[in-house]
Amino acid sequence: MSEDYAALGLVAGIEIHQQLNTKEKLFCRCPTIIREAEEANGEFFRYLRATKSEMGELDRAAEEEMMQVRQFRYLTYDTTCLVENDEEPPAPMNQEALDIVLTIAKVCGMTPVPEIHTMRKLVIDGSNTSGFQRTALVAMNGILPGGAEIETVCLEEEAAQRIEDTFFSLDRLGIPLIEITTSPCLHTPEAVQETAAQIGMILRSTGRVKRGLGTIRQDINISIREGARVEIKGVQELDLISEVVRREAQRQVALLEIREELKKRGASIEKTPVDVTSLFSESKSRVLKNASMILAIKLNKCAGLVGREIQPGRRLGSEMSDYAKKCGVGGLFHTDELPAYGVTEEEVVSLKAALSASPEDCVIIVADKPQRCQCAIKQIIRRAEMAFEGIPKETRKMLEGGSTAYMRPLPGAARMYPETDVFQVRVTPERFADLEIPEMIDDTIARYMKEFGLTREVARQMAYSERRSAFEEVIASGIKPALAERAFNSTLRELSREGILITRIADDDIKTILCAINSGDIAKEALSPILSALAEGKKPEEACEIAAPKVTENELTLIIERIVTERSDFIRERGNAATGPIMGVVMKEVRGSVDGKVVNQILRESISRVLKSP
Repeated sequence: MSEDYAALGLVAGIEIHQQLNTKEKLFCRCPTIIREAEEANGEFFRYLRATKSEMGELDRAAEEEMMQVRQFRYLTYDTTCLVENDEEPPAPMNQEALDIVLTIAKVCGMTPVPEIHTMRKLVIDGSNTSGFQRTALVAMNGILPGGAEIETVCLEEEAAQRIEDTFFSLDRLGIPLIEITTSPCLHTPEAVQETAAQIGMILRSTGRVKRGLGTIRQDINISIREGARVEIKGVQELDLISEVVRREAQRQVALLEIREELKKRGASIEKTPVDVTSLFSESKSRVLKNASMILAIKLNKCAGLVGREIQPGRRLGSEMSDYAKKCGVGGLFHTDELPAYGVTEEEVVSLKAALSASPEDCVIIVADKPQRCQCAIKQIIRRAEMAFEGIPKETRKMLEGGSTAYMRPLPGAARMYPETDVFQVRVTPERFADLEIPEMIDDTIARYMKEFGLTREVARQMAYSERRSAFEEVIASGIKPALAERAFNSTLRELSREGILITRIADDDIKTILCAINSGDIAKEALSPILSALAEGKKPEEACEIAAPKVTENELTLIIERIVTERSDFIRERGNAATGPIMGVVMKEVRGSVDGKVVNQILRESISRVLKSP
């Protein structure tokens, strides 16, 4: 495909959702900690249905979610409450979270809204027990240094964590979430990725956002000339963003080419499905043989198009299958790929004969229970008819590698309505003016290089580290920057590569160890084994005792005298040049317990005595 995106008329924008690192959730006083499912202390279930908006309209995305009646299960914990269960009204908005969002808005040069009103956004996919997500517009109209325009910044509540299918965990529900939305001002895949990286840098510069997989997600809106806006949800890996944009542009180009081919052939879609269940009663395909109903539909003059690839690993048939799955079926079969999957050539011939299909036609079949079959075949006809229009406006999910699959139609304005249980919040000019703008990470890197003498790469690692604050604190207390960097960055990275769980090592414990090194109580050579012991759950005192047991000066002298006596012939042969090799032997025996300078001084005196003796 051509990569002349200007010629394609590529237009893209991004929405970034980032969890904020606050003590409490957005609308209750529960802590913002993630739990293991095994720690749950209860569960309950809900059925969710959409309600009409104030204008009497039903949101199209919610309407499609209701095609299946699903029971959603939720896990509760001793760190969740009745607000997450939707059994108690929400508390007032978390002001700590609001200040973080206002600070980010200020960094982007945005204008805060004078009064913040919380809205309900209809979501009935099970990710919220109430059937809606609370969201509030906080600021508008900003611009990034690179020129990208920020349209809005919102403060939202995080959704429940999906464990599998209709099973959710409530520990994540309600964690404050910032949503940053750019205008459709990006025109190349690289520009989208660079803008996402820039926003990510700003978020991390605050030092007030959560870290780790799943704490930040990017949604990307993409269209090309003659195409349609498509929203791709939940891109978690920054490095994949440009590839996602490229593949969506490729998909839209391919769908437009298929549309032109359909028009050229004079293709059409039959509207009445045919029951072909009896044809497959003896089939070797277990899916078809065991199905209680099999329905087929003929796509006139569509042969070869349903099986045409539109993205790596994705075909027009995959798009139709996505729609059919909304009805609960596992997928579909089409004659562009048959015979296969246990379906024989003879069965394909019989199938085409039953539908009076010519070699120019394509036949699609779907097999399941009657109700699901009838629903799925309608969805397949619907998606097939969309192919004549080109590209449907959709919300899609990212698949591995950067291709995408259909999720639901793009939601409309009908899904938003006021939240009457949350008080509005006024943002005074004084409050906004008093917010301090944090140092940007790009500036932090330059400062670390200049003030602490770190290389650019090490300075970058330290500036992006979530241990950055602790690193700066210990330097301010008198620890040398090189030792502090080694403790908070280099050594932890080495231990992590060895499979040690460094997340179990607290910043305060590292500070304690560094103070002990600085005061000479333990040698800096003991840093790595002590951190390893901390990762195993030991207290700092225990870790020091295990990794660096104390050696008194008298004990050290005796150790050195013993080693020197054993190697007196070598010392007389090499003279003072023997100091280095013997130093290595002594340090191996007392490493971590005694500072190397102390060892060197006592060793030189001992060697000198040997050399002076007759």
